[in-house]
Amino acid sequence: MEQTKFKIGDIVRLKSGGPDMTVKGIGDSIPVQVQCQWFAGKKLEAGWFPPSSLLPVTEEKADAEK
Repeated sequence: MEQTKFKIGDIVRLKSGGPDMTVKGIGDSIPVQVQCQWFAGKKLEAGWFPPSSLLPVTEEKADAEK
């Protein structure tokens, strides 16, 4: 299986911007996909993304933006 640097519970953001998301799962398909979830207002959203489209969000950065 292809490896990814992300693990369940990591906070990530799309390289193109958008909300912080939490990694919910790592797919076992090829190419590998990362399942993320986030809130849009009060609604919980989820989606699958290629790891190359994601950037890790550091805890310090996430705390500073709150």
